[in-house]
Amino acid sequence: MSSGTRPAGARDAQERGDRLEVAASVLALLADRTRLALMERLGRGEADVTTLTEACGAARPSVSQHLAKLRLAGLVTTRRDGRRVVYSVRHGHLRRLVDEAMNVADHEISSLPPHD
Repeated sequence: MSSGTRPAGARDAQERGDRLEVAASVLALLADRTRLALMERLGRGEADVTTLTEACGAARPSVSQHLAKLRLAGLVTTRRDGRRVVYSVRHGHLRRLVDEAMNVADHEISSLPPHD
């Protein structure tokens, strides 16, 4: 049976499963401290590898490897600026996701009460 002939409930379940799979993949990539630091910095604006290395405090080869994973996953984009490669967050949803994760951390560290 092709996906076009499946009952609506089955299509909805498949779409929900697909969404959950992609979301879990994004969260797994962001679960690494260095990648999260890179995404947090890129959420404030585009940057090159040198700037990102200074911002996250990791070794340059490590930063380059993490950026490659983020780029291959489609979470960051690149553009050339002369000899430099400049990175940016692919879209605002990712920036807001990282911002919210950092807000949760702020609440945990400062013992702030939860809120909506």
